Amino acid sequence: MIPVKASKIIAIGRNYAAHARELGNDVPTVPIVFFKPPSALIGPNDAIVLPPQSSRVEFEAEIGVVIGRRTRDATTLEAERAIGGFVCVNDVTARDLQKTDGQWGRAKGFDTFCPVGPRVVSGPDWRALEIIGRVNGEERQRAPSSDMIFSIPALIQFLSGVMTLEPGDLICTGTPAGVGPLAAGDVVEVEIPGVGILSNPVIAHTPRETT
Repeated sequence: MIPVKASKIIAIGRNYAAHARELGNDVPTVPIVFFKPPSALIGPNDAIVLPPQSSRVEFEAEIGVVIGRRTRDATTLEAERAIGGFVCVNDVTARDLQKTDGQWGRAKGFDTFCPVGPRVVSGPDWRALEIIGRVNGEERQRAPSSDMIFSIPALIQFLSGVMTLEPGDLICTGTPAGVGPLAAGDVVEVEIPGVGILSNPVIAHTPRETT
């Protein structure tokens, strides 16, 4: 079961300096914002489907923030109060398409490219969160939220100056270093200690039968 009902999924690129460097990119001076469609959402244990258009699909373990109240032009305090809870997110990315397209809509937007779960948890201190990514039980990513270039309240404040944030909206706060490719048969996990573990199998695309 998908634990969020988001009118929009707002994602942040390169919010960890080490990840920006591993992809050969400059560290941003303002948040890099993109969107994932709600149709990309899947829940725990649902399959990530490798699309035929891409030859390199990668995992990105992220801390997801669910907005708890309608927020526009937030102050720092209002931004903190807008946090409704936290959830594990996998910002699945077709890395080859991200590089060739010049923008990220297709690379980030395939169906099944936004696993979320297992639940939304309210109460943890955003300063004390940690994100961990594993593939087939092997740890690939680990970083504290303090490694973020732009903190969670800073992201909410920035985004609310651009668009109204509605209850249930999901913010994907960026991924740390260690991203890598997925293959059919893999199982990828995203963990936020104190929040939960999100697990999803990876399968190949099955062509539709035509009549």
